[in-house]
Amino acid sequence: MQMNRRQIALAAAAVLAPSLALAQKKYDPGASDTEIVLGMPMPLSGPVSGYSIVGKVAEAYFKQLNEQGGINGRKVRLIIYDDQYSPPKTVEVARRMVEQDQILAMFGNLGTAPNLAIQRYMNAKKVPQLFVQSGAGQFNDGEKFPWTSPFLGSYQGEGRVFASHILANKPDAKVGILMQNDDLGREILKGLQQGLAGKSAKLVAQASFEVTDPTVDSQVVQLKTAGADVLVLAATARTVAQALRKASELGWEPDRYVNLAGSSVKMAFEPAGADKAKGAITLSAWKEPAAKRWAADPEMQAYLNLLKTHAPGVDPNNSSGVSGYVVGQLMAHILRECGDELTRDNVRRIASSLKQPKIAMLLPGVSISTSTQDLHVFAALQPVRYNGVDLDPIGSVLSLK
Repeated sequence: MQMNRRQIALAAAAVLAPSLALAQKKYDPGASDTEIVLGMPMPLSGPVSGYSIVGKVAEAYFKQLNEQGGINGRKVRLIIYDDQYSPPKTVEVARRMVEQDQILAMFGNLGTAPNLAIQRYMNAKKVPQLFVQSGAGQFNDGEKFPWTSPFLGSYQGEGRVFASHILANKPDAKVGILMQNDDLGREILKGLQQGLAGKSAKLVAQASFEVTDPTVDSQVVQLKTAGADVLVLAATARTVAQALRKASELGWEPDRYVNLAGSSVKMAFEPAGADKAKGAITLSAWKEPAAKRWAADPEMQAYLNLLKTHAPGVDPNNSSGVSGYVVGQLMAHILRECGDELTRDNVRRIASSLKQPKIAMLLPGVSISTSTQDLHVFAALQPVRYNGVDLDPIGSVLSLK
C-alpha cells in the first residue's frame, strides 16, 4: 500500500522525534534530568579550618535552592570532602570527585597551593575548576588552563593598590611585608614592588613564613627592627591576627595593610584584639554582616535568614561566609544559563563570559565580569578601614588592573 504525503510526513516526524528530544538535552557526567553533582574540597580540619565556613554556607545556599525547586527542575548535590589545606590531600580528593563521584564541575575550593596541585589534572580531565578562592595569576591563564578560573581579585593588583595608597598618604614610607611563602605572598610582593618602583617610598624589609608555622613573632620583630613604618600583611586570617597582636605588644605602630583573603573581622581583627587591629586598611567586595549600616538591607536580611534556617551553627557575623554565598550564587547562575546543555565545556564557556550577573551582597560599585583574556571575577575592590567594630569604606572602588 502506498503512503500519501501526509502519512509520510507523520511517519518521518515519529522517527525524528526521539532524536530531536535527545538533541535538546546534552549531559556530561554529573548531570541528568533530575540532578547536578558538584564538588568542593574544603579545609574542614588543619591550619586554616576556620575557612570551612565557605563550604558550609555554599552548602546551605544549595539546600535552600533545592527546596525552591532547584535549577531548571534539577536538584543540586554538593559534595564536600576535607582536604586539610594540604596539596597532596587535595589531589586525592579531586581524583575521588572526578573519577568516583563523577562531578560535573568543581568550584570555590580554597587556597593557592592546593589548587595549583590539581590544576593540570583538572585541565587534562577537562573538568571545570571554577572560582578558585585565590587571586594568583596562575589561575588566570585561559589559553594554557582554560578549565580553571580564579574567584578573588588579582593578588598583584592588591599589591599595586596598597602601593598607591601608601604613596598618597606616606610618600616617604619605609615598607615592610610579612608574606606567606607561596604565590599569595609572592604576588602581593610583586604588585607592591611594581607600585613603589621609582618612588621615594621604599621596601626596606620582607619576611616570609609557612602556613603551618605556629607563630610569626620573630618575623614581626625582624620587620620592626628594619625600621619599617608601614606593614603589609600578605597572609591568611590566623597569621594576620598573630602579626597585629605581636606588633602591638612590641609598641610598634606602623600603618597596616591586610590582603583581602586575610582580612576577616571575625577571624583576624577580633582575635588580634579590636584595639590592636583598629585602623588596619584592607580591600573588600561584599557587605560586612556585622556592619550596622547593612542591618536593614534586604540582601543582608535574606543572607542572615538563610544561615538561621539552613546553617544554624555558622557565625552570622563571619564575613568569610559571604564568600561561600557569593560563589554559590555564581555557580547557580552558570548552571541556569546552561539550560539543558549541561556539559562541562558549556559550564566552562559560560564561566569565562560573565557579564555583571545579579549577585546579592556585593558592595555598591563592585561588579562581576569575566572573559577568556581575564578570568578574575572581581576587576575592582573597595578600600576599607577597620574601625574597631566593622569596616568603613575609604574613597572609591579601585581597579586591580
